[in-house]
Amino acid sequence: MSTGDPTLISPAARDALQIWLDGLGALEGAADNTRTAYRGDVVDFLAFMSLHFGGPQGLGALSQITTADMRAWMASSRNAGTGARSLARKLSAVKKFYGWLAKREGFEPTAVLSTRSPKFQKKLPRPLDKNAARAMIDTVELQSQQDWVAARDAAVVTLLYGCGLRISEALGLLGKDAPLPATLRIKGKGGKERIVPVLPAAQQAVSRYLKLCPHPQEASLPLFRGVRGGGLHARMIQGVVADARRQLGLPATATPHAMRHSFATHLLEAGGDLRAIQELLGHASLSTTQAYTAVDTAHLMEVYARSHPKA
Repeated sequence: MSTGDPTLISPAARDALQIWLDGLGALEGAADNTRTAYRGDVVDFLAFMSLHFGGPQGLGALSQITTADMRAWMASSRNAGTGARSLARKLSAVKKFYGWLAKREGFEPTAVLSTRSPKFQKKLPRPLDKNAARAMIDTVELQSQQDWVAARDAAVVTLLYGCGLRISEALGLLGKDAPLPATLRIKGKGGKERIVPVLPAAQQAVSRYLKLCPHPQEASLPLFRGVRGGGLHARMIQGVVADARRQLGLPATATPHAMRHSFATHLLEAGGDLRAIQELLGHASLSTTQAYTAVDTAHLMEVYARSHPKA
């Protein structure tokens, strides 16, 4: 969330920021949430520089930012309580903006782009075991007294675990996507498309929801509907998963996103190829998917010992 005051930023800098954000959406397919986060991070940075230099900075002044200025911003952010992970994210957004601005205005952005990101311990995915994942789906369905709502929530969570979808991807399905085919074409982060197999269990869960749903399905409207007929919000699914988690005695890490992690981890445990799992998850980089290897190192060593001719 932005803590900087946009009124501290010069009109030229505000205009440049808006042009950059618009370009991210139009040319790179950046999601609205991504652009909102970038806006907040860059506004915080620019507002700090205005205070640091005693007034709003035009584009010419911004091109003169030094390494010392960058250190001052980072120190101020840490003193204000910003954690290393959050500061690294902010710095990444600032670098993206400055790289674009430097090309547009023709200045040298080395002082900004060479700033080192603070080190932090990356959090590994915390998947549920197979029994807990099944229990989560079953328990989610018990959270509502309305049969169609219970079926809806179970269908969404089944898609997260059965297909490895992000919650935004599941809730982004439209009426025209039903009945679910054997494979779905999913548009994920950055507009990256992937083909996802749909298990019969997921098809059946969605079909059951559709039979019970009191709202007529229309091709252009969301597949999953709220009680009043509008699109279902992610916070509703987050809420029912949290309720089910507490009933099952699972840790706070048992979130909707953990169901996606569980999907990948259980495929890996069954001998799934890491490259194939990368494609199923829609990760742009294999390094992101490789986080799951740390989760299941014991299983990988067993496979190695059993399969490698020199083991």
